[in-house]
Amino acid sequence: MLNFEELKSFLNEKADQYNSPDFIEDDPIQIPHRFTLKQDIEIAGFLAATISWGNRKSIIKSADKMLEVMGNSPYDFVLNHSEKDLEILHNQSIHRTFNGEDFAYFIRQFSKIYKDNESLENLFIVNHPETNFLHAIERFRKSFLETEKHRSHKHVSSPYKNSSSKRIIMFLRWMVRKDKHGVDFGIWENIDQKHLSIPLDVHTGNISRKLGLVSRTQNDWKTVEELDAAIRQFDETDPAKYDFALFGLGVTKELL
Repeated sequence: MLNFEELKSFLNEKADQYNSPDFIEDDPIQIPHRFTLKQDIEIAGFLAATISWGNRKSIIKSADKMLEVMGNSPYDFVLNHSEKDLEILHNQSIHRTFNGEDFAYFIRQFSKIYKDNESLENLFIVNHPETNFLHAIERFRKSFLETEKHRSHKHVSSPYKNSSSKRIIMFLRWMVRKDKHGVDFGIWENIDQKHLSIPLDVHTGNISRKLGLVSRTQNDWKTVEELDAAIRQFDETDPAKYDFALFGLGVTKELL
């Protein structure tokens, strides 16, 4: 087992290796990278992150389908669609269990939010003395999903129910992290990247256990916080950069 300094050095090296523009091409982050308008980036990013499970090629293909429906102008479509535009979606399949009805619901909710907010950032502000996005995600869920039950609620997971909320955490990394590598956007000015966590899935969870960063066996919110505690010791100002290291190690199977 590597000691603290060796592990820090190893992870920094891997983070640098994978945090490069080459990463964009095969990753769902390529979807928001097609846009320059802040709101287009947010909407395309949120939709791409929401369907980010399974094969990355099929995720990108499904996200393409959604962009096509929106005329490749997500913000304009969210503000100016007709109810008829959305009714047509109801019987369509989009990506696995995320269907046309879910997509239509998301567009309606975005429309309400952008009437009152210039950016989705307003719904994710981390308040003092919070140190991660636990409560911010729940505040967002309350605004985005409202109280009326709908099948789409399952697509926006809840850390209060101990979900790792992987897809929202990934979306937040895209929007919040600022560096010069060109992968993450860093377009949100009012949230400090020190609050970010690592999107926890099967791969990042397994690699984290192999490296001794976490001991819990489930990939849930408690494990997200355990991983937070470990990686923030390596870099408390930019902990989420280690997502690139863990992801890269997962893909290359270097530790197997």
